[in-house]
Amino acid sequence: MTLDDDLPGDLPPVFADRERVHQVLFNLLDNAVRLTPTGGRVSVTASSHNGSIDVVVADTGPGITAEHLPHVFERFYRVDESRSRDDGGTGIGLAIARSVVEAHGGRIWADSEPGRGSAFTFELPIASASGGPGGERPSAAPSKETRRNG
Repeated sequence: MTLDDDLPGDLPPVFADRERVHQVLFNLLDNAVRLTPTGGRVSVTASSHNGSIDVVVADTGPGITAEHLPHVFERFYRVDESRSRDDGGTGIGLAIARSVVEAHGGRIWADSEPGRGSAFTFELPIASASGGPGGERPSAAPSKETRRNG
C-alpha cells in the first residue's frame, strides 16, 4: 500500500486543538490503512477554499454502499457487521471524529463507491486575524494554532 502526503506547505492556519485534530486524522488514516488491501493506495490531501481548509483521506479499499453511507458517523455503526471488536475498532471512531470537527465549527462527510474506495473529507474554518473563526476560539478545548505540519 502507498501512503501519500500531498499537503501543500502554504495553507493558512486554523485555530484548533492539536490533539483533537490529530485524533480525527489518526482515526481516518487508521480506517483507510486497515481496509485497503495490499497493493492499494491511501492518500491525504489538503486544500484551502471558501474560508476553510479541507482535508481528504482517500483509499482504494472496498468502498461503502449507498445504503450504509448515511450511517457511518453514527455511534457503534459498522458497515461490515461480520467484523467484531477483536478485528479492530469499537464503532465509535467516526462518531468521535464528527463531534470533534463540529466542535471546531467544521463539518465532515464521506463519499464512496463500492469496489472503488472511499474518501473522507473534513473542513475546518480558516482562522481570522483576530482569533479563530469569526474571532472566536472553538469551545471544544483550549486551542492551539495548527498548520499542516502543526
